[in-house]
Amino acid sequence: QVELVESGGGSVQAGESLRLSCAASRHIYSITRLCVAWFRQVPGKERERVAVITPSGDATYYVDSVKGRFTAYQDNVEHTVSLQIDTLAPEDTAIYYCAAGLNCERFTIWGQGTQVTVSS
Repeated sequence: QVELVESGGGSVQAGESLRLSCAASRHIYSITRLCVAWFRQVPGKERERVAVITPSGDATYYVDSVKGRFTAYQDNVEHTVSLQIDTLAPEDTAIYYCAAGLNCERFTIWGQGTQVTVSS
């Protein structure tokens, strides 16, 4: 079955940046042809969708709390979708997941997540 794989997480200090990437575990299609969303989840709290990038990167959407700091984009050569996170803050600490679907209404393919930890 097709799955997504996230990478790029780690432990950083407040104010630093990270770039998360998402790729299909099997090269049977290009993830850049799908709608991809980034979610994050803190233990004990609800999963939150923080960014969406439409097929072919035609448009992006962000939750208010990350606007101006998070940027979703596609790499059509590497067949990945990335999330650039700037000016990280402790409240950004979470497990970050990418998810994909044929459209932006329903996300049916998920990754296992990558941990982002931000210290003050």
